[in-house]
Amino acid sequence: MPVRDEIAKSLNDAFAPRELEVIDDSEKHRGHAGYREGGETHFQVRIAAPVFADMTRLARHRAVHDALGPDLIGRIHALALDISA
Repeated sequence: MPVRDEIAKSLNDAFAPRELEVIDDSEKHRGHAGYREGGETHFQVRIAAPVFADMTRLARHRAVHDALGPDLIGRIHALALDISA
């Protein structure tokens, strides 16, 4: 399964978001640190879910990282998050 799909599945399962967009930006980083041939290293995630309403920005980021888990996070070089309630 592509990393993009793994990210989407993990976040859908954990938060049942009303909005979720996962973009693989790896090609924009060709030649930069962390880039691997074939991509799947640099991602942007936009997610909106009611569960984030009472969380601080840091708590939201931690919740997303926890939902993705250490194995998946370990395979990603860069993860830009836009999280809202």
